[in-house]
Amino acid sequence: MTVQAFFDPHTWTVTYVLADPATGRCAIIDPVLDYDFKSGRTRTHSADQVRDYVQTSGLVVDWILETHAHADHLSAAVYLKQHLGGRIAIGERIRTVQATFQKIFNLEPGFVPDGSQFDHLFQDGETFHIGSLQATALLVPGHTPADMAYLVGNTVFVGDTLFMPDVGTARADFPGGNAHTLYQSVQRLLALPPDTQMYVCHDYPPDTPDKRAPAWQTTVAAQKAHNIHVKDGTTEDTFVAMRTARDATLEMPALISPSIQINVRAGQLPPPEDNGQTYLKIPLNVLG
Repeated sequence: MTVQAFFDPHTWTVTYVLADPATGRCAIIDPVLDYDFKSGRTRTHSADQVRDYVQTSGLVVDWILETHAHADHLSAAVYLKQHLGGRIAIGERIRTVQATFQKIFNLEPGFVPDGSQFDHLFQDGETFHIGSLQATALLVPGHTPADMAYLVGNTVFVGDTLFMPDVGTARADFPGGNAHTLYQSVQRLLALPPDTQMYVCHDYPPDTPDKRAPAWQTTVAAQKAHNIHVKDGTTEDTFVAMRTARDATLEMPALISPSIQINVRAGQLPPPEDNGQTYLKIPLNVLG
């Protein structure tokens, strides 16, 4: 098994290509579609890096995996599927997220919150294959109701549930988020063997005098020993109190409105209106 990471410095997001050298099959995890908020333009620079790597490596895409409906970047899943093939998949609880944001954004009548925008919806504990590699989809809600982690051998891709040990954990104040549930999901991940390799979806290096470079790979053992929010000995009540207080100080992500509207559609743009133009909405006085 090989893992190739692609770091987007604009959204602090890490996309992964997980490949099975024995078969030449791969999965792409959490791909990024570039978006300039000021101009409203999308670009494919980040996704093209992934596409070029897959093509030059001679890989065949089995899956394009989303860990959840991200609020901080747009998904390039549809774009990459058009160029590389593969099935776009996410957890089955995406239906709950779709229903919530359908109301918030007053999405068009043709949008149905049934998950049909994706090729496959994973159940908790469902196994699937990337070439000859067996993978397991793990439900880890809390950041959102539908977050998934993907376990392959001794490697787990945790999405936003956990960050690097010196950064901590995801926020839990988005619609449908819950700090108690997030704590329980974190404990599920930390119950994996100590040497399990853990890949995170974002990194926000602490602003210290010796500020480190972005990183995205750690281990269960390192998280249990050093994670500033959930290291060994942290109780659920302590975590929830910390998470609730911290979340109250955080601004909404800059790209939450465009991201959610794209990502609940598996990366597809909204349908054009009667003038042929596609639009995104900004709900006033709702989020935050």
